[in-house]
Amino acid sequence: MEHFATEEQQVEAIKKFWKDNGAAIVIGAVLGLGGLWGWRYYSDAQRTAKEQASADYQVAVESIEADGNAGKLDSFLGKTESSGYATIGGLVAAQQAVSNNDYDAAVKALTAVKDQAADAHLATIASLRLARIQLEQGNDDAALSTLKAVNDSAFDGNVKEIEGDVYVAQEKYDAARMAYTEALEAASGNVLLEMKLDNLPVLASE
Repeated sequence: MEHFATEEQQVEAIKKFWKDNGAAIVIGAVLGLGGLWGWRYYSDAQRTAKEQASADYQVAVESIEADGNAGKLDSFLGKTESSGYATIGGLVAAQQAVSNNDYDAAVKALTAVKDQAADAHLATIASLRLARIQLEQGNDDAALSTLKAVNDSAFDGNVKEIEGDVYVAQEKYDAARMAYTEALEAASGNVLLEMKLDNLPVLASE
C-alpha cells in the first residue's frame, strides 16, 4: 500500500479497498472453507471406498483360490476398473484362467490391465504375460506386436527373451540368437537364457 500523509487518507483508502474488493474476499474465504470441508468429506469418502474395495477384493481372490470361481472377481473388476485393486485382481484372474487352460479369458484380463493400469510397471508385466499367452496360442505376430508396444526400459531383458521365444517358434534362429544375446546383456548370469541360447544350434540342425 502506498504511503499516505494522514490517517484519514489511510482509513479512506481501506474503506475504498473493501468497497471494491470486499465481496470477492468474503466469497473467496467462504469458498476456501467450503473447499476445506469438501476435501475432508471427499477424503473420508475415499477412505471408506478403499476399505470396501479392499474387502471386496479379498473376498473375490479367496473365492478364486478356493474353487476357481472367477465370477466374483469379474464382478469386482467391473466396478473398480481404475483402482490398483483392479490391476492386481486382473493379474490374479489371468493367472487362474491360465491354470484352467482358459487362454481367451487370460487374454481378456491381461488386456484390460495393460490398457487401464495406472502403474506403468504393472501395465508392462501384463503386456509380458499377454505376449507369452499369445505365443502359447500360436499368435506369433500378436505377441511381437504386444512386445513392440512395451517402452519400459526396466524390462528390456524380459522383452528380448520373449521375442527370442517367438522367433524360435517361427524357426527364425538367427533373429532368436540376437534377441537372446540382447536379453543376456540386460540380465547377465541368467542360466535359463544361456541354455536357450546354447540350444539354438541343436534346434537349427533338426
